[in-house]
Amino acid sequence: MEILSFMIMVAWSLVPCIIANDSINVSQFMSDGKTLVSKGGKFELGFFSPGSSQKRYLGIWYKNIPMQTVVWVANRENPINDSSGILTVNSTGNLVLTQNGSLVWYTNSHKQAQNPVVELLDSGNLVIGNEGDTDTEGYLWQSFDYPSDTLLPGMKLGSDLRTGLQRKYIAWKSTDDPSPGDVYRVLKLYNYPEFYLMNGTKKLFRYGPWNGQCFSGMTDLLNNTYIFGLNFGLNFVSNKDEIYTTFSLVSDYVITRTVTNQSGSISRYVWAVGEDQDWKVYRSHPKEDCDTYGLCGPNGYCVSTQSQACQCLKGFGPKSPKKWNSADWSQGCVRNKPLRCKDKLTEGFVKFKGLKVPDTTHTWLDESIGLEECRVKCLNDCSCMAFTNSDIRGRGNGCVMWFGDLIDLKQFETGGQDLYIRMDASELEHGHKKNTIVAATVAAICGVLMLSTYFICRIRRNNAEKEKSEKDDIDLPTFDFPFISNATNRFSQNNKLGQGGFGTVYKGILPDGQEVAVKRLCKTSRQGLDEFKTEVMLIAKLQHRNLIKLLGCAIQQDEKLLIYEFMPNKSLDYFIFDPTKRALLGWTKRFEIIGGIARGLLYLHQDSRLKIIHRDLKASNILLDSDMNSKISDFGMARIFALDQDEADTNRVMGTYGYIPPEYAVHGSFSIKSDVFSFGVIILEIISGRKNRGFCDPDRSLNLLGHAWRLWIESRPMELVDELVEDSTTQYEIIRNIHIGLLCVQQRPQDRPNMSSILLMLNGEKLLPEPSQPGFYTGKDNSTMIDTSLRNTDSYSLNEMSNSLLEAR
Repeated sequence: MEILSFMIMVAWSLVPCIIANDSINVSQFMSDGKTLVSKGGKFELGFFSPGSSQKRYLGIWYKNIPMQTVVWVANRENPINDSSGILTVNSTGNLVLTQNGSLVWYTNSHKQAQNPVVELLDSGNLVIGNEGDTDTEGYLWQSFDYPSDTLLPGMKLGSDLRTGLQRKYIAWKSTDDPSPGDVYRVLKLYNYPEFYLMNGTKKLFRYGPWNGQCFSGMTDLLNNTYIFGLNFGLNFVSNKDEIYTTFSLVSDYVITRTVTNQSGSISRYVWAVGEDQDWKVYRSHPKEDCDTYGLCGPNGYCVSTQSQACQCLKGFGPKSPKKWNSADWSQGCVRNKPLRCKDKLTEGFVKFKGLKVPDTTHTWLDESIGLEECRVKCLNDCSCMAFTNSDIRGRGNGCVMWFGDLIDLKQFETGGQDLYIRMDASELEHGHKKNTIVAATVAAICGVLMLSTYFICRIRRNNAEKEKSEKDDIDLPTFDFPFISNATNRFSQNNKLGQGGFGTVYKGILPDGQEVAVKRLCKTSRQGLDEFKTEVMLIAKLQHRNLIKLLGCAIQQDEKLLIYEFMPNKSLDYFIFDPTKRALLGWTKRFEIIGGIARGLLYLHQDSRLKIIHRDLKASNILLDSDMNSKISDFGMARIFALDQDEADTNRVMGTYGYIPPEYAVHGSFSIKSDVFSFGVIILEIISGRKNRGFCDPDRSLNLLGHAWRLWIESRPMELVDELVEDSTTQYEIIRNIHIGLLCVQQRPQDRPNMSSILLMLNGEKLLPEPSQPGFYTGKDNSTMIDTSLRNTDSYSLNEMSNSLLEAR
């Protein structure tokens, strides 16, 4: 109803707008088939039909170039079928495109206009401002903030950190279809930010991070480069408000643009004047095999001048020599000799010159310190694998450190950067090695004395042996309790992120600036040491992008802490159940979150070394990173299965009401299908924006599962959808996801699909069977409608289930 109301408001508030350089108002020139030309005559705004398509789009193209070259499209996802489109401006200062009275596209500016002025600038930027206002920063709206596939001089590629606006460039699907394709250019806001060319979630090419002179992977693209003899200015800006790159030309003589192509490339075109009268490709990326993202796998580097492009870094060898020799480099390289983290003086760094530095996904950045302090920090952190200056100008400045495998390295003949990679002493140069061994011997003797003193002191404490035993059971880095306490400002309420049955979660900042989330086990919780150790040991062995990363733990007497990577966007329930915040999650993002959860579950159930049942999957246990990618967390209730084991029973039923399946609540029987049931509930919650627990249909007294089922059997599934995401262009996909959710929450576990089938279903690669009635389908009498053969009616009731069988988290 909110969308409908908005459309009605628009229909009644359309008024002519003021055009700065044209006497024709917007509604007239569009209905008359005219166009709006920029003041200097370089660009033109109007309707067009791309290629052989008959569909109509509102766009901007070059005015004085013979072949129509479109640089921006307004309604690229919602074309007009005929010539009845009208563009006007409403009383709030927003441009509105309609067809036969129906809304097609609008600018959705939240700034209020007094006397709205619409102008097409000679830069190709369509802007809305207040009449008489010459402040370019005060535009109410501008097309440069919402690019299509083309980057023009003065346009920004990057993010506005104040508003969350992400300026990314998405390819056309084809020359006949300007709707968003799969390939796009985007800035990833890692600690050390980086620009990528992506295909969906797959990285195709990366610029390399900005090093003060250029992008590390594009050494030929320096500031003040010359294009056809004219100065080309490349600019990179990074501050608390914005991070972006842009380019400029000193002279207007050259007409140039950069386009993101659906074929998986970025091409810079230059208009050739004279007899040619055509667009010439000046450069493209990727331009050679070595530009292909991750071509040589982890810890391998690419040399385009070698007959075999991929080489292993010094101190590394092919993980699979057989595949490596057959030019399958995907598995990359592994160390010849593992690092010995506890003996830091037996390790050092090897300097590699002329490199495109590795992918910056897992990095730490401090622009205030120099190279030597950076080396010390990296050496003292067991997980730091490499470091270098973040700014290579002059003598260099700033510090960036890499953690984990080094991905997508490339060797340049000229240019490139120095990178210092951690190595065992045996891989260092001879003189350095000798000094290192001497130092290590001295350190070992000192270490023995220090350890002896340490253990004498520890033995004097009553429970020292118990603490040591508990730590030995956990194969994970441990921290001192006071160290983590200081990081959380002594567990200040100002640092509190959330609370559950397990305990309280706090935000912490380590001395090196790394943000972490610290879970403090509640001393009175029934979920005590066993659950704590379960979570630690499980997560320490799991590595997947859709699972939360555990960084370490701390144990001191009855204090037990878990230290996780920090998730800036909190949890799924923080967004999806909030009437304001869930508006930030459109259908595309919700679908991506569903897919991320599914991939994480598939890894737990099938692809990890262990077969794991989570048992407490719910919206609050799905965390969201800075890019709103979903990560499964909280493994305190998880159980490990043998690979040939399918189900188990327990006398202690634990979980969260609304997410657990009937067979678990009634008989304590759980399996991978228990997680599937919980996953189905989450799908329906994501689609509807409503909680299963507490939802009640006023007409039929149905819970969310019952409501979804009733709408399904009455052929009204779209009525379940949150009005903030309903979109006719994605209706088929939304209905398919409702269908999948209902298949997951079916009464009988054997009827529910497994996660491998669900992934195929989500990708549209599998036919869907008809679902049957959900478990815990609440009818008019508020009873739980489940087969009586599944329960003992003398000892089970809804109240007993919710009050005595479950432990809320």
